[in-house]
Amino acid sequence: MSDQIQFIVEKLNQEPFRKNYNLITFDSLESVQLLQLLNDVLGEIDPKHAVDIREELPEQTGKRMLSLLGILKYKPPGSISDLSAFRQGLVTGSKSVIHPVLHWLLQRTNELKKRAYLARFLVKLEVPAEFLQDDTVADINKQYEELMEAFKNLHKECEQLKTSGLSTAEIKRDISAMEEEKDQLVKRVERLKKRVETVQNHQRMLEIARQLRLEKEREESLAQQKQEQKNQLFHAEQRLQRAQLQLKEMHHAVMDSKPESLMKKLEEEINFNSYLVTEKIPRELESKKNSAYFLQKVVSEPAMSQSDLSAIEIKINEVNAQINQLIEKRMMKYEPVDSKFSMYRQQASIIARKKEAKAEELQAAREELSSTERQMLHKTSQAHELEGSEVLRGEELKHYVNKLRSKNTFYKKKRLEIAEITAEYGILQRTEELLKQRHEAIQQQLQAIEDKKGISGYSYTQEELERVSAVKSEMDEMKGRTLDDMSEMVKKLNALVAEKKASLAPVIKELRQLRQMCQELTQERDEKKIQYDSCAAGLESNRSTLEQEVKGLLEECVQEESNYRYINCMKRNLEIQLERAKEEMKTYVSPDPQKRRKAIREQYTRMILEQENLGKKLREKQKVVRESHGPNMKQMKMWQDFEQLMECKRECFLKQQNQTAIGQVIQEGGKDRLVL
Repeated sequence: MSDQIQFIVEKLNQEPFRKNYNLITFDSLESVQLLQLLNDVLGEIDPKHAVDIREELPEQTGKRMLSLLGILKYKPPGSISDLSAFRQGLVTGSKSVIHPVLHWLLQRTNELKKRAYLARFLVKLEVPAEFLQDDTVADINKQYEELMEAFKNLHKECEQLKTSGLSTAEIKRDISAMEEEKDQLVKRVERLKKRVETVQNHQRMLEIARQLRLEKEREESLAQQKQEQKNQLFHAEQRLQRAQLQLKEMHHAVMDSKPESLMKKLEEEINFNSYLVTEKIPRELESKKNSAYFLQKVVSEPAMSQSDLSAIEIKINEVNAQINQLIEKRMMKYEPVDSKFSMYRQQASIIARKKEAKAEELQAAREELSSTERQMLHKTSQAHELEGSEVLRGEELKHYVNKLRSKNTFYKKKRLEIAEITAEYGILQRTEELLKQRHEAIQQQLQAIEDKKGISGYSYTQEELERVSAVKSEMDEMKGRTLDDMSEMVKKLNALVAEKKASLAPVIKELRQLRQMCQELTQERDEKKIQYDSCAAGLESNRSTLEQEVKGLLEECVQEESNYRYINCMKRNLEIQLERAKEEMKTYVSPDPQKRRKAIREQYTRMILEQENLGKKLREKQKVVRESHGPNMKQMKMWQDFEQLMECKRECFLKQQNQTAIGQVIQEGGKDRLVL
């Protein structure tokens, strides 16, 4: 433990904390200061937590710290009971809880910073299934998941680049090599400029080449815009297909059914939804609230030992036994009355359970149907992306399979031809190697013969002269063709520019139409969004007002119910007291002396007489005690003096015995001896 505290103090005294603690000052920190110190360390790991804990409630602080520790995957030691103690200790700032957390955080600060940074982007936001049924929400959720996967890939690539081990020396060498290549390119460009300056109309040719380059860049940008427009059109077609599919299903439902069946179906749906809203969901919500209340109560209580748990179990068993006894008594008391309705009650409970089970099955089937429809739409869109057309069915699929089989046989034939060509290529490559070896051997023999004759280097010089003459003739031909090639190239460039302009004209026209359509759709979307926002704001305000009204009515209902129960209890007490008073009057007025003796008034009268007699006896006894107090005190004083006198005599007797035993002289046979 001391090593742990020493490590914490050393880390806190370093950058970036610089707390200047020692072991004594760190150990003397209060709970609030320890919590603020833990919050500072968490704020260094995640800047969102760099706050002052005095400005927020302790429950909020504990919840925030627990959420961050859960993201950082901190595992507190112990079992489930220790986990509740850990939460309580974290809220109260206990040293036994804060010190291990600080030690764990300060050991791996850099790793935890990285984990907290990644948690901002990789902690998935769970969307309820009923919201995912909306197409817009589903598309946004899909884009969110795709962006999360892209972030994962980019982060992995970044980490790989950081750990790839590229040194600064290699980068400098690459930069120097690129600079040398740049110098060479600049020199080459200058040489080409000098060569072009001798040509007529070179400025016009350069301008035409520049225009060609700009047109190519524009063509690429237009192609990219066209691809984007195609993607947008594809997504719009997908949405249209989904809408058409839903419309087709609605048409089929309308065509195959009558108004009576539609009304019956709507009534069934309304009954089912009303059952969910009025019975099932409120009951589940109430059970969830009760469980959350009990769990919150368990969390707020201190940790219990095994003895406390056993005592609580004993109390629970006793209460259950009492409940069973009361139920048995109630059944015995009311069984003759309720015997007629017990069977109907059992049947009603069975039907209610069956109804609840069928409602759950229906809800699960609806969720499964919606998920299946989403999967079908997703598979259809994937098929459209892969094939670019509708999914094949029937005869078209058979024709497509036959076409694939013919292509497969053609592929196998071509593969055999490639294998034969590869084998022949290996043979030719080996032949080339053998011929090169023979050529080298012949060259060596020729060089040896030239050395013998005294004309070494003759063959090499002859080859060089032939090569130079061939190069010279090629350069002459090239110079002769230069002007013709340049003029022909200009004509080709002009023709190519005109052709590109002609080919791009319909594309540009189509692009203008698509842009206009995009602007109209964007304007319509903005209008719909404004309408949606206004409608959502109105509904939200209505919902909030209704919630407040419902909350006030529920509180008023609870208050009135408590008043009603209190008034009922008071009424029952008053009725019981009134019945007792009536019975007392009957017994008091009754002519029977035995019944009158049982009256409460007679009983209290007898008790009053008994107490009066007892009081008289006690007063007489008190009078006798007061009269004999003086003589009794004198007698007690005499007895004390007598006791003191007898004690003094006893002490004197004991002293006399001790003195005679110490100095006794014994005479035996004419001799005197002193015995001590």
